Amino acid sequence: MRTVTSLPHPVREDEHVEIPMSDGTRLAARIWRPEDSRERPVPAVLEFIPYRKRDLTAQRDSIHHPYLAGHGYACVRVDLRGSGDSEGVLTDEYLEQELRDAEEVLAWLAARPWCDGRTGMMGISWGGFNALQVAARRPPGLSAIITVCSTDDRYADDVHYMGGCLLGDNLSWASTMFAYNSCPPDPELVGDRWRRMWRERLEGSGLWLDTWLRHQHRDAYWRHGSVCEDLSAIQVPVLAVSGWADGYSNAVFRLMEGLEVPRLGLIGPWSHKYPHLGEPGPAIGFLQHAVRWWDRWLKDEDNGIMDGPMLRTWMQESVPPSTAYEDRPGRWVGEPAWPSPHIGEVRLPLERGALAPPGTEVGERDLTVQSPLSVGQFAGKWCSYNAPPDLPYDQREEDGGSLVFDGAVLTERLEIHGAPRLDLDFSVNRPVAMVAVRLSDVAPDGKATRVTYGLLNLTHAQGHERPRPLEPGRRYRVSVALNGVAQAFPPGHRLRLSLSTSYWPLAWPPPEPALLTVHLGGHTALALPVRRADADDEVDPAPFEAPEGTPPIRSSVVEPGEQRWNVSRDLVTYRSALEVVKDLGTVRFDDIGLDVTRRSREEYSWTGDDFTSVRGETEWTMGFERGDWSVTTVTRTVVTSTPDDFHLYAQLDAYEGGERVFSREWDSVIPRELV
Repeated sequence: MRTVTSLPHPVREDEHVEIPMSDGTRLAARIWRPEDSRERPVPAVLEFIPYRKRDLTAQRDSIHHPYLAGHGYACVRVDLRGSGDSEGVLTDEYLEQELRDAEEVLAWLAARPWCDGRTGMMGISWGGFNALQVAARRPPGLSAIITVCSTDDRYADDVHYMGGCLLGDNLSWASTMFAYNSCPPDPELVGDRWRRMWRERLEGSGLWLDTWLRHQHRDAYWRHGSVCEDLSAIQVPVLAVSGWADGYSNAVFRLMEGLEVPRLGLIGPWSHKYPHLGEPGPAIGFLQHAVRWWDRWLKDEDNGIMDGPMLRTWMQESVPPSTAYEDRPGRWVGEPAWPSPHIGEVRLPLERGALAPPGTEVGERDLTVQSPLSVGQFAGKWCSYNAPPDLPYDQREEDGGSLVFDGAVLTERLEIHGAPRLDLDFSVNRPVAMVAVRLSDVAPDGKATRVTYGLLNLTHAQGHERPRPLEPGRRYRVSVALNGVAQAFPPGHRLRLSLSTSYWPLAWPPPEPALLTVHLGGHTALALPVRRADADDEVDPAPFEAPEGTPPIRSSVVEPGEQRWNVSRDLVTYRSALEVVKDLGTVRFDDIGLDVTRRSREEYSWTGDDFTSVRGETEWTMGFERGDWSVTTVTRTVVTSTPDDFHLYAQLDAYEGGERVFSREWDSVIPRELV
């Protein structure tokens, strides 16, 4: 990334500003704005997240907020209530209190003498979520948003559940927030009240995973904050961004289709990162793109940003399977609208072991599969962060416990763009069952690279609100949507469709093994969104500039970390495990003399084919040290299950100067509700 040191406007930074809320709580903000903004007021852009503006996101923030400020904006990074250096307690995601706070912050910004009254919101992940949610509330002055790696549907397409299946990332993410919520504010900014503020968080933040496990279906809890409930409520322009390795790319398609306002969609090859920091590459000049977006909608400049295609995506070329890529080969393609006139559906009927050509009459036949728990150990994470390497590996071992259907060897290039779908006629022998559907690119040497996948809890065949137990032996029909993708398959390769009845640890297994019977003939077929070969002749997206940003704040490594992603299997005890270590070591933020330690370890284990042996365990250590001030927190979360219940155990220990000052345990039993 090119570092920019000369900007159109000199920038002033206010490192710590306290914004008063109507209930007396004060939220901590860091503000970058043009030096002359009091004389020449500018629009304000808010990023509102809980990840600690002074340390954990400080390096990332220093790359893009001063850059945008130097192009004529007041960029404001605010810690949510109960996080970082803000007062209060944070007890869950996207609460009504959070959204009211955001509205108050926007009103406060609009009233500043250096703001011209127009505001925008931007953010990645949490900040992308609440940008959409606040936009749907239509606060005065909010004129446009940029939402990156977010979703419009908190149940169907978030870190908690997928197709009604409980995700392993639900535990992983809950544990991350459990650790972050245990962290203190910085005494250098909040003074002597830091210890009281810290104690309030330790006592009051709670165990979010307990809440999430008690909402196993799509109920009012998940509908809150799901803007898909009424997309027409959003009345400001939306730039929606994600990456194919991210968990949130589907939302970009839905927003392009469902919104009625000016909108642009962008999906690159990236994991859960801003596109100017995108991995896998190529990263792009996203900050330049963001400046043009804000110039158009916050300054009314007719700069042509809306003249190109509505949706630009990275058409990925075929690659060998790997758990990480430095770059993904491909090209940018554009679609004038979504759904696109360039894409048509091609149906491939399933026959024994094969994907039949379109229009093939397939005779009736039954095929069965009951997958071992080992299917899924090479699935990677639901949401990739590209650290440690966390993408799916070669699918051939997974295919050994799956029903596999191979297409014919391709004689010409095939490109798909959008969400493949499996229309499935099935029956099962248990009241609760799931299906994992994978589409892979099989090279001539046999290596299989997963292109996309989908999950469905089959008790949700009639919807996610009121699942019903399956009647063993009864035939059902469902459609399983796979994640949207843009993927090219070259001549000599073949498509492979794989079906399994477990996909652990990406998704929690059903209460007991289930035998799935697939009924061939008639309904059962793979539907592919095939892009016309001549589509590029009609839409030629302009190339992006190279990534650039302002210099990151200085930091130094005090103690190096390590990253591991280990799969193990003991052939004496039959115990298997996936161990994920993300140890960021200890980093010193040189400008504030603060040492920050972050270490996490996750283990997902099982024994043989015993579905009651499945166990997920996480442990986090967070440490902050400056001079004689030293604080450490250790959090641990364990989830196990029986056929009837989830068992949740958690610990939180906090230390000041090596002495334990707080300790709490949680121990819950939560009934399984057809999960």
